Amino acid sequence: MARAALTDPVILAGRRAPSRVLFGPHETNLGQGRSISARHVAYYARRSAGGAGVLVTETASVHDSDWPYERAPLAQDCAAGWAAVAEACHDHGTLVLAGLGHTGAQGSTAFSQQALWAPSGVADAASREMPVVMEQEDISLLVAGFVRGARLAVDSGLGGVEIDAGVGALLRQFHSGLTNLREDAYGQDPLMLTAQILSAVRDEIGADVVLSLRLSCDELAPWAGVTPQMAVEQVRALAPLLDLLVVVQGGPFTASAYRPDAHAPAGHTIELCRQIRDALGGALPVVLQGGVVKAAMAQSALQEGVADLVEMTRALIADADLVAKVRAGAGGTVRPCVRCNQTCRVRDNRNPVVACIGDPRSGHESVDVDVEVATSHDWRGRRVLVVGAGPAGLECARVLATWGASVQVVDSADRAGGMLPVVAAGRQTFGDLSDWLVSECDRLGVRLTLGSLLHPDDIRAALSSGQSVVLATGSRAATPRYKTDPGAKVITAADLLDAASRGTLSEVVGAGSRVLVHDPVGGPVGVAVVELLARHGHRMSIVTQDQIVGTGLSLSGDLADANSRLQQAGVDRVLSCVLRAVTLQGGAVEQRWSAEQHLIPADLVVDAGHRLADSQLYDALVGADPSLRDDLVRAGDCVAPRTVHEAILEGRRAALTVLSRSPRSRSRSVVRLEVAR
Repeated sequence: MARAALTDPVILAGRRAPSRVLFGPHETNLGQGRSISARHVAYYARRSAGGAGVLVTETASVHDSDWPYERAPLAQDCAAGWAAVAEACHDHGTLVLAGLGHTGAQGSTAFSQQALWAPSGVADAASREMPVVMEQEDISLLVAGFVRGARLAVDSGLGGVEIDAGVGALLRQFHSGLTNLREDAYGQDPLMLTAQILSAVRDEIGADVVLSLRLSCDELAPWAGVTPQMAVEQVRALAPLLDLLVVVQGGPFTASAYRPDAHAPAGHTIELCRQIRDALGGALPVVLQGGVVKAAMAQSALQEGVADLVEMTRALIADADLVAKVRAGAGGTVRPCVRCNQTCRVRDNRNPVVACIGDPRSGHESVDVDVEVATSHDWRGRRVLVVGAGPAGLECARVLATWGASVQVVDSADRAGGMLPVVAAGRQTFGDLSDWLVSECDRLGVRLTLGSLLHPDDIRAALSSGQSVVLATGSRAATPRYKTDPGAKVITAADLLDAASRGTLSEVVGAGSRVLVHDPVGGPVGVAVVELLARHGHRMSIVTQDQIVGTGLSLSGDLADANSRLQQAGVDRVLSCVLRAVTLQGGAVEQRWSAEQHLIPADLVVDAGHRLADSQLYDALVGADPSLRDDLVRAGDCVAPRTVHEAILEGRRAALTVLSRSPRSRSRSVVRLEVAR
C-alpha cells in the first residue's frame, strides 16, 4: 500500500493539517514580557505560508513557579498572542497547537526567585541546584495549570495543545528513575501524573481538538533512566488519551541529544521512532523528531513507515518555504540547514533572537525590508560589481539578482564559497550552504568570474561607468604573537582545512605526525581541526588559554560533547596555557597562573587564532580618494572577520543598501536595515 507523501494532508482529531511537516516548539526570545508577541506572530505566519502542516508555539509555562529563561512565555499571558497566531495562520490551513509545559528542576531561579519544583530532592545535572520536593498541593496546582492553559489556547482559536514531557520537562522528571525517587503513588507509578494531566486536559477541551504529547522515549541513561522498552509501555498506556505523539530522545545527562548539531547523524532517532510506532500498531499518529532537515530523508521516513509526520523545525528556520518548494517541484532550491545550532539555539543569558546563519530574515519577519525596497524602484538592468565570492559576496549577489539587478561577482580564488568549502573540510554540512549559494546565483543569472584579481583602477572604472560596487574581500592570516624558530613548521587552520578540502592534507601534515593546535579563540575551528587530524591517525594536542577546550561551543550546545569526543580520541588538552614559541621540537607553552613553561612535542603547529580583515583594496581606494568611502559598500570578513552568520547577514544588508540608493546619485535613502539586524 502506498504511504503518504510529505506534502499530503493529515487528519488529527477531525482537523486537517495541509502537510505532514511539523514546526516544533523552541525558544525564540521574540517575546515581550512573558507573552506571545507580534514578532512571534510574523515568525509563525511565515512558516505557515510556507506550508507547515502542524505548528506548535513556543512552550508556555503553565504555572508562575516556572520561569526557565527571561522571555519564556507564561500561559496565562498568552491568550491574545495565541489568538493572533491562529488568525495569521488560518488562511494557510496550518493546524496550530499551543506548547504547554513546566521545566521543573531543569528550569532557572534567576527570574522567579523561587525554589525549583521537582519530584524528588535530586540536584539538576547542569545547574547543580537542589530543588524543592513537590507536595500534593503543588501537584494539584500543576494539573490545574495545564488545564487552564489548554482552555485558554482552545478559546483563543488554536486547534489544540501539545503537552511537554520531553528532555527538559518536569513530567519527564517524574517518568525517570534518575530524578523520581518518591515513595508515594507518584513514585510507584511514574506515569501517574502525566496520565492525570492528559485526562484532565481531555475532559476540559473535548475530543474535537488535538491533544499531543512530546515524550522522551530514551534518556540514554539505561542504568536508571527511561529506556525505549519502558517508553513502549508508557505510550501504550497513554495512547487512548492522545491524538498525536512526538518521539524525542535525551534526558538530564544528554540534553544535547534533543537537537544535536551535525556531529550526530541526521535522523539519529529514526530507529527509536520506528520502534515506538510499531509498538502502537497504528493506534496513534507518531512524529519523528531528530535532526531531519532534508525533504528526501523526511519523505523516506514516511515511506518506510517510521512515522506519520516529521518534525523539521530547524529546516523551516533555514527555509520557511521548504514545504511549498517541495510541493512545487522546486526542492533543489531549498536553503539548507547545516545543523550548526549557532543562531537558532538561543537559550542563553544574552537573549539573542532566534535566527539562521543562512537566512538573516528568520526571527526578523515583523518588518519586511524586501517589500519596501522592491516596490520603490524598478531594478532591472541595474549593474552591480561584487568583489569576493565568499558567503557575504554570494548572498549580496543573490539578493540583488532576486530583484532583477545585473550582477557580476569577481574573485581571485579558483573556487567560489570563500571560507565555506574550507570549513566544510572539518564540518561537512557547511559545504551544503556554499553549494546552495553558488547554485542560486547561477539560477538567477549572476555572472561569476574566478581567478581574477581586481585592482583599484578596475574599481574606479566600474564606478565611473555607473556600476555600484560591493567589496566582500574576506580575511587574511594575522601575524602570530609567539616566536617561531627558523625551520619550525607552522600552518594556519584555514590553510590546513583548505588542503583537506582539496585532498592534499597528507602532503601538508605528513604521516603519523605529532600536531599541536593553538586555539586562542576557543571556537569551533580549533576543535574541528583536532578532530579532523585525529581521524587521520595523527597524535594530537590542543592548547587553550581557557579552562576547557572550545568555550565558544557553549552557545551551540556542543561544549561538553566536544570535550568528551576529544578525550575519547586520546587528544592531549593543554588548558590555561598560552603558546609562547614554536621550536623545531614543538610548542613552548606558559601556564597562565604559575608562568611555568614547558614544551609540547610536535612536528607541526596549526594556528587556529583570529584572522584580520583583508581591506587592502578598500584602503588603497579610500586612501587615494576619501570621497569613495560613500560609494563603496563593504560586507563580511573584510569589515571584521567573524562567523558565517555575520557574513551572510552583512551580504544581505549590502544588497539592500545598494537597492536603497538612487541609480543616478547613489545617495542613500532611509531603509530600516535594523530588521535584518
